[in-house]
Amino acid sequence: MINLDKITNVYLSSNYTDLRKAIDGLSIIVETEFELDLFEPSLFIFCNKAKNKIKILHFDNGFWLYYRRLEQGKFKWPSSQDEIYNISFDELKWLINGHELRLKERKFKDIKQLDFY
Repeated sequence: MINLDKITNVYLSSNYTDLRKAIDGLSIIVETEFELDLFEPSLFIFCNKAKNKIKILHFDNGFWLYYRRLEQGKFKWPSSQDEIYNISFDELKWLINGHELRLKERKFKDIKQLDFY
């Protein structure tokens, strides 16, 4: 069963990645280039050079590898190179749905959850 409730971080690589890599190849990138703990409750997101495919690596008592390919259009991927972004889960949803992420200047602050009685 896929359990995304315990996700604490979502890391996005701005570099283009050869998506022929599977779990082992992507996990080496996370450990060597990102220098992050592969087994923490996080998602690691990679994109190809054409910006029409992404892979998401996730560990939850075993590895999950999510894959999405667009038939038309491209993902609005960050243009900077050699950076790792820690984005929110909502920003990941925006990215997957085709919206642009403003990672340098975030104009809007997070909305605090309100308690309604």
